[in-house]
Amino acid sequence: MAHYAFLNNNNVVTEVITGIHETETIEGLDTETWYGNFRNQVCKRTSYNGNIRKNYAGIGYTYDAVRDAFIPPKCHDEATLNDKCLWDCENAGHDLIL
Repeated sequence: MAHYAFLNNNNVVTEVITGIHETETIEGLDTETWYGNFRNQVCKRTSYNGNIRKNYAGIGYTYDAVRDAFIPPKCHDEATLNDKCLWDCENAGHDLIL
């Protein structure tokens, strides 16, 4: 079993599903390709434990192809992206990581 995120034209996650294990193939295609073709959307595997693509994808997250990472929505304009592709936020004197 593996998890897959579907992206819209702006690389924003619209849905996350549970699918077959990523080492299996469907009709001779890798799972990301097959699911993407089936749905006519870009499909990217995601991982609960962050072993791939830095963060588990959630609806509204953005896929960054350069970083090969899912990035959560920005918490506020002053937030900065850290090396784990999470937002560092300073709010009322406290550092928050969302």
